[in-house]
Order: sequence, then structure tokens, then C-alpha cells
Amino acid sequence: MIKETLAIQQERDLVYCRNRVKEIAAKIGMGIVNQTKLITATSEIARNMLTYGGGGIVKIEVVTRGKMEGVQLIFEDKGPGIPDIPKAMQDGFTTGRTLGMGLPGAKRLVNEFAIQSLVGKGTTVKILKWKNG
Repeated sequence: MIKETLAIQQERDLVYCRNRVKEIAAKIGMGIVNQTKLITATSEIARNMLTYGGGGIVKIEVVTRGKMEGVQLIFEDKGPGIPDIPKAMQDGFTTGRTLGMGLPGAKRLVNEFAIQSLVGKGTTVKILKWKNG
């Protein structure tokens, strides 16, 4: 069983995180298309966590439900939080100089997506990608 926690405090941590997620996804036999979707979602959320949340941690775990196996990631930061989650989940909404596709795009790439945020306390994003999903 794979379960580990990575710190995201600087740009190079993003690269290590993406590589580690790729290794774990490949280890459970996830196909290249699903690996790419998971790594892209990981990159978007981790970058948001670094840019807007001041960094945080990513918990990576291989999970099973019945015969299904996948990779679950939980991104946690102690940043300023997101005051309006529905607005943040709209395509094109941004508070930076981006396209505003990060969170909604990441949601479309994975099988399960959940976000919780408290203003002044931080944000937690949980995603799951099934090996064959």
C-alpha cells in the first residue's frame, strides 16, 4: 500500500510531485491517458496551492474499492482560502493572470473532486483518478 505526504513550498517541489504521482500511477498499471489526466490535474491544483495558498502538503494514496484501484490526492494549504467556491469553479474566473481553467479543468480530468475552503484558514482539494476510469 502506497501512502505518502509531500511538501509543496517552491517551484521545484511541483516537478517532484508530478513525477512521484506519475510513478505511483504507473506502478498500479494506470494507462498513459489516465496518467496524463491525473498529472495535469495534480499540476494545476499544486500550482494553485503554491501561488494562492503559499504552499502546503499533498497526501498521495493508492486506494481500492472492490475491484477498482486508483490514486487519491489531498492538497492542503493554510492560505487565505477561497471566499466563493462556486465562482472559483467557473471556467474563466481568475484572481491572477491566468486563463481561469485550473480548478474546473482539474475537476473534469478526474473521477472524484471535492473542495473545501474557509476564509483565513486554508483550502483542501481532494481528487481521485481510477486506474481504468
